[in-house]
Amino acid sequence: MGDIPRDLPGAELIDHGLEDLRAGRETEAALLVAMAAPRLRALGFEVPAGPDGRSAHRLYALLTRTDPAPHSRYNALVARVASFARAAEHAASR
Repeated sequence: MGDIPRDLPGAELIDHGLEDLRAGRETEAALLVAMAAPRLRALGFEVPAGPDGRSAHRLYALLTRTDPAPHSRYNALVARVASFARAAEHAASR
């Protein structure tokens, strides 16, 4: 399952995150995908190595610089990638 299925919720976020990781950019999407890398790899997606194991902390720090409500934004992003992973797991079980 190397390609990102476009019909899954959050696919565009995962796609952008993978692209940013490959390019070495530390963006919201890249850090989110780095956080979810073990689950995404277990689903068969090729996730490049990202920043060190503190991706969650780095994402939150990045959000505090750009968002007046970083906790809400952080939770929404994590929920979105979890939704993508659940949908991908469901699709793979068919």
